[in-house]
Amino acid sequence: MQPTEAIILAGGFGTRLKKKISQVPKPMAPIGDKPFLAYLLDYLVDFGITHVILSVGYKWEVIRNQFGDRYKSARLSYAVEHEPLGTGGGMRAAMQLLEGDHTFILNGDTFFRVELNDLGAFYFAHEADISMVVRRMNNFSRYGTVELQVCKVTGFREKQQAKAGYINGGVYITSKFLFDRFNLPDKFSFEEDLLTKHLDELNICAMNSTGYFIDIGVPEDYEKAIRELPQMIQAGESLPDHPKWSRPRQ
Repeated sequence: MQPTEAIILAGGFGTRLKKKISQVPKPMAPIGDKPFLAYLLDYLVDFGITHVILSVGYKWEVIRNQFGDRYKSARLSYAVEHEPLGTGGGMRAAMQLLEGDHTFILNGDTFFRVELNDLGAFYFAHEADISMVVRRMNNFSRYGTVELQVCKVTGFREKQQAKAGYINGGVYITSKFLFDRFNLPDKFSFEEDLLTKHLDELNICAMNSTGYFIDIGVPEDYEKAIRELPQMIQAGESLPDHPKWSRPRQ
């Protein structure tokens, strides 16, 4: 059954954006007349997500004061890190608030317009432990590279200059019981301490998407998001070289 819950990792400090935003956590960076996080919530609501768990930490009250316990048709819950737990620790804490057995997971500083219906079907069809979404990119150094054999993930390369390759788009689907299989500390990295370290023990499958992608983690891409996101959504479609913005198939 297609999950109707999602976790957003929204605890980022936004260190590289401090000259642009200093009073709010990174997912609350303003884009047009609303925070970046609102674009992620709109996207999830459009795909029928009814419960969103926000994994929060730094200045989390700013998020709570803005959104409260509901956003449109979705209930909001907050998994608060009173000290940093890493991406993995934050996910695990948020999973304690899930009501179902499976969830989508998104980074709170990245907008990747993935067809969530397709991702859910892909995950169950491959009987994966984790399904992630990758995107083909050319001439990049900011991201690591995901190595694939057909759709199975066989390795992760650290950040380096690459002429072409698949990057991890930061959108996942998995079971809330994922972490129960491993002896993990309270604070750990999802990418390094689980995906990379336990790669051979997990069935990790990757779905490729060409959907619109923006990561606001650096000032130049934050400025790009300010220019593109409101225009794209107001027009009801993406910019010229990206797929049409569309609601999920019924």
